[in-house]
Amino acid sequence: MANSWTAEPERWATIDHSALAHNINMIAKWVKPAQVMAVVKADAYGHGAIEVAQTAVAAGATWLGTAHVREALALREAGITAPLLAWLHTINTPFDAAVAHNIDLGVSGPEIEAVAEAARTAGLPARVHLKIDTGLSRNGAVPEVWDALCRRAAELQQSGLVRVVGVFTHFAVADDPVGESAVDEQLRNYHEAVETARKHGLTVDVRHVANSPALLSRPDTHLDMVRAGVAIYGLSPFADRAAEELGLRPVMSLGTTVAHNKPANEGTGVSYGYAYRCETPTRLALIPVGYADGVPRSAEGAPVWIHGNYYQVNGRIAMDQFVVDLHTSRDDETTAPVGSQVELFGSASGIAADAWAQAAGTINYELVTRIGSRVPRVHKQWV
Repeated sequence: MANSWTAEPERWATIDHSALAHNINMIAKWVKPAQVMAVVKADAYGHGAIEVAQTAVAAGATWLGTAHVREALALREAGITAPLLAWLHTINTPFDAAVAHNIDLGVSGPEIEAVAEAARTAGLPARVHLKIDTGLSRNGAVPEVWDALCRRAAELQQSGLVRVVGVFTHFAVADDPVGESAVDEQLRNYHEAVETARKHGLTVDVRHVANSPALLSRPDTHLDMVRAGVAIYGLSPFADRAAEELGLRPVMSLGTTVAHNKPANEGTGVSYGYAYRCETPTRLALIPVGYADGVPRSAEGAPVWIHGNYYQVNGRIAMDQFVVDLHTSRDDETTAPVGSQVELFGSASGIAADAWAQAAGTINYELVTRIGSRVPRVHKQWV
């Protein structure tokens, strides 16, 4: 007997590649002559790394960036040949594979020895970008060991095991106007670090420090290349400036359909803990996405668009579903019937991911990256 399963997804994250291309093209024009690295770590912030990388390169990005080497290797396996940098490593990072597949490596300290050994095994020089910690206190060499790292990198370069391509750092507060002096200090420390590297005979062809907030607000940080992350996905990195103000177009829309619609009496408790009770006789719509899909459990009151009308989440979001009070007559079966289109955020509704992030007490970065694998990505191709 033939199966009757429909090919249509029950929930979806639509990825608009025209918006993605627009954002990259706008950034490329803004930072020119600096190059653009499109950051596609974490499955391209939840948008689909391979598909996003392909569009990014076609739209003007000259580099791609990932956190982990294994993310970069997946792009190579997909046939993507653009320059690639990976910068967050552990004792189990496959440096041999990275060198063999022409993946540039961020180096913060002692791992340079493992990178050099991988290059020796591969019979190829490893391309490295030395990272200086100028104040974020994550990875990167602290200033007191920077000179020694540059000296060792120069020795390994002279021996043919590494090729130092660039020097980079990462800002801590570029998204906050109050932190402008901290950005100035980090930038000064960075330029001093570049001079130290050059004193050791390192050429430093690619200087890169600017993340999305810096590239949008501080032209003095553009240097040779910018690392564009959240901005290419059409999300603002600033709390006080919307994406539209920056000329960015949101790339992801999150949708589903109404799964159930039923009457409820005044005082009816809704979802776990009865955090919400119906104030009048009404109808309730069941929306089949929950925190297992990446929808934040804490986002009570977040906006929801159903078939052209706006509502909000009522009661606690569960693992697979949440409830919306339709505030209509108890007997009205025509408002948001089963099968009605639902959008949590995106282009049809005009609801920004920021609205859901605000309701959940988080940031738009987290909101899109946490959308789970149970939600198929539907790629609307760039035309």
